[in-house]
Amino acid sequence: MASTSVSRVVPASPDRVWRLIGGFDALPDWLPYIPDSTPLEGGRVRRLSNPDGEVIVERLVDFSEYERHYSYAILQAPFPVNDYVSTIRVHAVPGRDDVAEVQWSGRFNADGASDEEVVELFTGIYRDGLDALREKLAAS
Repeated sequence: MASTSVSRVVPASPDRVWRLIGGFDALPDWLPYIPDSTPLEGGRVRRLSNPDGEVIVERLVDFSEYERHYSYAILQAPFPVNDYVSTIRVHAVPGRDDVAEVQWSGRFNADGASDEEVVELFTGIYRDGLDALREKLAAS
């Protein structure tokens, strides 16, 4: 099983960051790669569309409002992986209330590609997503 993780310090309090990204259906609010999200099954599943019109379906598998994190599994996607589970987590930065650390991590099995290729793919998605989040928070 392969894995990757990316972290960024962003210019907002952990509570403010979590209010923006903590909803399972909130990706279009901060992630340019996902312009559309439709909640299904009472909000436990999300159907996402990327700019190319490809569909990604994900199921929420763990959520903690108190600890500011959620995990999800991919049910359907154009990615060469299976058994994909990812977690988005917001951490406080000790001694600072004006910034937060956001970590996006995932583990998965490569399927039709090498471990290195899928690690590179998801590292890029997480990195670009967290950079977009940092820019959005800096502008607001």
